[in-house]
Amino acid sequence: MTAIATLGSHCALQVLKGAKDEGLKTILVCERKRERLYRRFSFIDELILVDSFTEILEQKHQSILEQNNAVLIPHGTLIAQMSSEQIESIKTPIFGNKWILRWESDRTMKEKLMREARLPVPKPVLHSKDIDKLVIVKRQGAAGGKGYFLAANQEDYNKKREQLISQGIISKEETLYIQEYAAGVLAYLQFFYSPLKEELEFFGADQRHESDIEGLARIPSEQQLKNTKVPSFNVIGNSPIVLRESLLDEVYTMGENFVEASKRIVSPGMNGPFCIEGVYDENAKFTSFEFSARIVAGTNIYMDGSPYYSLLFNEPMSMGKRIAREIKTAKGTNQLDKITT
Repeated sequence: MTAIATLGSHCALQVLKGAKDEGLKTILVCERKRERLYRRFSFIDELILVDSFTEILEQKHQSILEQNNAVLIPHGTLIAQMSSEQIESIKTPIFGNKWILRWESDRTMKEKLMREARLPVPKPVLHSKDIDKLVIVKRQGAAGGKGYFLAANQEDYNKKREQLISQGIISKEETLYIQEYAAGVLAYLQFFYSPLKEELEFFGADQRHESDIEGLARIPSEQQLKNTKVPSFNVIGNSPIVLRESLLDEVYTMGENFVEASKRIVSPGMNGPFCIEGVYDENAKFTSFEFSARIVAGTNIYMDGSPYYSLLFNEPMSMGKRIAREIKTAKGTNQLDKITT
């Protein structure tokens, strides 16, 4: 029997609930400090307790996963807590393409893949001295928005960077990525690509709520101008958004282009869940500033299914359940190697 395993963070609850709904055994790699939280949920069959998620690399934990024929579901915490080399060294089969996670973690590689997919991306700024309009400065990897900041020129950039270094939020050696700021309505587009069916599914869309940049909007401008704190883009939660139906054709085209580009550049391609992240401007033109090559936390808002998945499935279908359904189908047809790496 195949088991589903994941790290105890990010979207673990919907992943394991979906697996249990599909009749699969569930295993949670859980930090001891969070054991009390996850013991509350009866759909979690087994906990592997660790002090740090990197302990999953140890042979004794790998052996438990191997004995259970486990498939590991990657999410943002895996990328945030481990290097690409560590992720790629995991012996447990990983759902999707573990090699593409390196492309997500490296900003230069990420931009290359997005351009290959013909996604409309903001212009990168190679050096702080070249900042001549509003830019957003980002960290590498899956930082959840923490340590991101806006800058209007080099002086502004240096001042905010030094402030974040002094606060211990970013390190002095850290390589930061600068790109022109794209303004508009945030839309994080969630997809699932099935290599078994060779079909792309649009799962849904969400918006992210970031603190304390959102809180500033409720403060009168006079007080905002007196504020010297560098506002954070740390993601606190997500809310659903339903797109105008006229936008859906372009949404599917962008997703399909991304899948095809991934097949060409990083075999076996973009299998399973992924997200194209960006904004719509006043002309409903989409600009994509990120992608996530695995399940995103925004799918948590659709644990009973999304509006778009209700068009494809005649049952409640979360992304966690969709992943489990794909694994169960692949196991039943001896095609697990087609959906894991």
